[in-house]
Amino acid sequence: MSDLYTQAGVNIEAGNEVVRRIKADVAATHTSAVLTGIGSFGALYDLGDIIKNYKHPVLVQSIDGVGTKLSVARMMNKYDTVGADIVNHCCDDLLAMGARPLTFLDYVAHDKLDPAVMAAMVAGMAKACREAGVALTGGETAEMPGVYMKGEHDIAGSITGVVEKEKIITGERIEEGDLIFGFASSGLHTNGFSLARKLLFDVAGHTVETNVPELGMIVGEALLKTHVNYCPPVLSMLDAGADIRGIAHITGGGFLENIPRVLPKNLDAEITKGTWPMLPIFPYMQKIGTVAEEEMYRVFNMSIGLVVVVPGTEKEKIQSMIQKYSDYKMFEIGKIINGEGKVVLK
Repeated sequence: MSDLYTQAGVNIEAGNEVVRRIKADVAATHTSAVLTGIGSFGALYDLGDIIKNYKHPVLVQSIDGVGTKLSVARMMNKYDTVGADIVNHCCDDLLAMGARPLTFLDYVAHDKLDPAVMAAMVAGMAKACREAGVALTGGETAEMPGVYMKGEHDIAGSITGVVEKEKIITGERIEEGDLIFGFASSGLHTNGFSLARKLLFDVAGHTVETNVPELGMIVGEALLKTHVNYCPPVLSMLDAGADIRGIAHITGGGFLENIPRVLPKNLDAEITKGTWPMLPIFPYMQKIGTVAEEEMYRVFNMSIGLVVVVPGTEKEKIQSMIQKYSDYKMFEIGKIINGEGKVVLK
């Protein structure tokens, strides 16, 4: 039967080889709260000690993928960064609610399972989980010939975190005059890759190995920059009592679609262009494709991966706190004004 299954395109032994390769990486993310290992039908996570720190704990969950960035990873034959991308992306989604991430589950599908590719993806996930203090509690690997084209992969992640109910951040407390601070991104993160590939590969005629002087690196390296996890500095600010009234993770939809998700309907976010350094990848893509500025801000993060909204009285506090995190750069990029729930580029 197994031979027939292999002939049908599914290799069970390849799956077993993946488990052997990733077992140590996954186990390295576990604490005593993780009660199961690889191979169980479900992941068990003991909340006993964690919820002691909360009066009214609320679980926060999110799920996402890395999209067509995977196609660039395939061109580069480099898969560890997309593994880290999905963890960090999901952590930032939870952070937008003020939550602390706890556990992560992955789902990876292939047309034909390659143990080396899968191991690289999971190694990237595990590294990001360890750095974030998140337990990689389990996942699923699927080999589906006929569903995916030859050489194709897909990766998604589901994350669970916790937040004190009275400290959930929704944006409803944002007021006129509040300040907007942006945290620098590392590059495209996981959004805008359909347009980026069209501009860089179709319009400019580049390959992933093309060295572009304006970028200071080859195209593939610029596109595979790892998504930043903003939890360390922002959770530290929240733990210290900073009055952060709104957080927006700048993902698909860029500035124009993501910031309004946390704005009251009668207020606008006025963003002052030029108040933060722009990574060269963005003006370069805009130039080669003559892309309208509004489109750039709708598709890409434009060098800002996360924004927080705070009252002016918190300005010095958060500016002081960010100094403790040398790997992160934060800039005052705008303010809240009367309006109708949209972003205004100034």
